[in-house]
Parts: sequence; structure tokens; C-alpha cells
Amino acid sequence: MKKWSLFTLVFAMLLVLGACGSKDSSKEDSNAGSKEETITVTNDFGIQNEDGSSDAVKDEVKVPKNPKKVVSFDMGFLDTLDTLGVKIAGVPQDTIPKYLEKYASSDYENVGALKEPDFEKLATMAPDVIFISGRQASLYEELSKIAPTVYVGLDTTHYMDSFKKNTELAGQIFGKEDQVKDELAKVDDTIAKVQGETKDLDKKALIILGSEGKISAYGPASRFGLIHDVFGFKAVDKGIEVSTHGQNVSYEYVLEKNPDIIFVVDRDSVVTEGASAKKDIENDIVKKTNAYKDGKMIYLNPEVWYLSGGGLQSVTEMAKEVEAAL
Repeated sequence: MKKWSLFTLVFAMLLVLGACGSKDSSKEDSNAGSKEETITVTNDFGIQNEDGSSDAVKDEVKVPKNPKKVVSFDMGFLDTLDTLGVKIAGVPQDTIPKYLEKYASSDYENVGALKEPDFEKLATMAPDVIFISGRQASLYEELSKIAPTVYVGLDTTHYMDSFKKNTELAGQIFGKEDQVKDELAKVDDTIAKVQGETKDLDKKALIILGSEGKISAYGPASRFGLIHDVFGFKAVDKGIEVSTHGQNVSYEYVLEKNPDIIFVVDRDSVVTEGASAKKDIENDIVKKTNAYKDGKMIYLNPEVWYLSGGGLQSVTEMAKEVEAAL
């Protein structure tokens, strides 16, 4: 009788263990069958080579919906994600605009420099998504091996369309579509106000970037061309070469064109602490221009214009800054 009881007990225990094993297997099968929701993004951009040639990249990438570990190398897109309340895991902390300085703290992973990502740190982090723009374009393939990589650089020839496309993409990825709609409406209202004031303005403007004693000019469809194309300021020279680094010009060129308004982006003050291009720009030649004589040398916030253009906050700030010329 005792032997039979012992056998019955052992048999019962085996049945229980078998049932538990079957239950766990079912759970694993269920999890294996479920798929994480993703969004398919098409990356379509060009890579500028050192020899002047360019390569085209067109690639589809699947990005998880509401990714948890987010890395952004583009300061403009970081600006937008910050506005939308998206949690960020890592950023390049070498050059961060003051209005986004919270991302320079130890609360966020330092993933290197704008042009030199820390691949080892990124691999250790294992982010769910990496956002890049022109400064990292040539590293796209290498970054893509670490995580889904999305290009959010601006097409300056269609600035607002490109800006809105990127912002709406952020809304889709992070489930913030309604908030994006409201934020873009605010931006449109701010821009419409400026356009209303420039509509009948007969003054002509020139945009220059100052760097180490030299200057380059930017016109319509250029990096800073939204001053003409979006905000409505007439260009003193419509033939300026469209280039990322602008068209190299002399101070004599500025006097020859004699703009009524000069918008200045002081690159020196961004890349070198305590430096400024103002003294070089406001020389005896430039002082002869109508812009200088009329007090229309408008120094733009270089962190916003040079580092973080194309963000919800930065585009609004840009519109407000150019209003100073009016």
C-alpha cells in the first residue's frame, strides 16, 4: 500500500511539472508570435564627398513605434523632440545650444561629437533609434549597423515643407500627431505675422556668415535662405551660389551690393568660446553700407541658426529674430 502511495505521489508530481512546462512553452510561443509595432521610414539623401562628388542614399528602415532609447545627433530634431516631451537617452555633448543645455548633463549619455560619434558608447547603449542629419550622413551605414537610423536633415530649397515633414514624422513615431498639429499651427501663425510685415517692404537684404576674419554670403534656397524664401525679405543678390558653406565673398562685395539690411551669423562665437566675428565684419568698408548707417546690422542667434535650425522652437525663434529688422 505504501509503495502504491509513493508511486501515485511521484506520478502526480510529474503531471504537475509537465503542465507547468506546457504553460511556459505556450507563453513563449505566444510571445514569439507577437510582433513589435513599427513604422517604415524612407531615407533619401545625398552624401557630399571630399573630392566634390556626391553619393545618393535611398533606404527603407523600420523604426519601432514609441522607441525607448532615443539618440539624436541633429540639434534641430532634438529641439522638436524636446518640445513634444519625448524622453532622450543620448546626444553628442560637444556643442549643444544654451536653450537645450539640460542635455549636456550626466542624465544623458554623451554619444560623441557632431561629426565624430562614439561608436563604442552607441554599441553599449543599444539604442532603439538614431536620428542624424548632414553632419553624420557619411556615417549612415556604420550607424545603421548599431540601430535603425533615420535621416532628418533639412532640404533648404523647400525649407518649410522639409521642416514640417520631419516634425510630422516625429509625431508618427512617438504618437504625438495631435500635439504636432497644434505646434505647427503656432509656427504658421508666427511666420504669417512676419510675412504680413515684409509684404510691401522695399528694402533689400544680404545674409552673411562670419568665420575667422572671412565672410560667406547666402541667398535664396540656401542654408539660411528662409529669410528670403519664407519670411519674405527681398535678396540684394539673387545669384549667390547655393552651398552648405555659402559663397565666399569679400567686404568690397558687400559694399558693392550695398544692402539695406545685413543679417549676420557669427560662427566664431559658436565654435570658439569667447570669440566673435563682429569686429572683423564691422570694418571701415562695411560701415559705408546703408545697412550699417541705418542700424540694420542684425546679429542672429548663431546657436539657433548654425546649430539647431529646423526645430519647433528654433524656427519660431528665427521668425521673431528677423522681425527685429522691421
